[in-house]
Amino acid sequence: LVAVVGRPNVGKSSFFNRVVGKRVAIVEDTPGVTRDRIYAEAEWRNIHFALIDTGGIEPASEEIIPAQMRAQAGIAMDTADVILFVTDIRTGVTANDYEVATMLMKSGKPVVLVVNKCDSIGKVSDDIYEFYSLGLGDPFPVSSVHGHGTGDILDECFKYIKYEEEDEDEDEKIRVAV
Repeated sequence: LVAVVGRPNVGKSSFFNRVVGKRVAIVEDTPGVTRDRIYAEAEWRNIHFALIDTGGIEPASEEIIPAQMRAQAGIAMDTADVILFVTDIRTGVTANDYEVATMLMKSGKPVVLVVNKCDSIGKVSDDIYEFYSLGLGDPFPVSSVHGHGTGDILDECFKYIKYEEEDEDEDEKIRVAV
């Protein structure tokens, strides 16, 4: 189970849709479009996993809807094996990013730092180095719109997930001895 979290309008739903391979979550430039958790099955390198999209986390807001969205994101983080923290290279690191990063560190779960909206091909902007200040390790550049970097992020996620091998049904095996 992989949860996608971050502040509003960083591209969480676009990333979610990219990984799932179809439009499941609504994508809008308006904050607060995703309010509840959205689950979908995804596959990467023949491994199936569940992905959770969450609404934007606004740590300082005491209004009812943002507080409920924060609670829903908290449930997703509690149940996840790995958390993808999506940020936005265009706006840089914000005060809300620092607060969300602190929440994630307290969760004790593995976190992969995703820096979205790195849409150009080639060298990533030097602005990406600012994201090291969040204290969550190496930032992974991605373009949710174009799909650049998505595979690297999923590979990093799977480093933290322990998969149990499924036992094949013994009756279906053909055994031959010579």
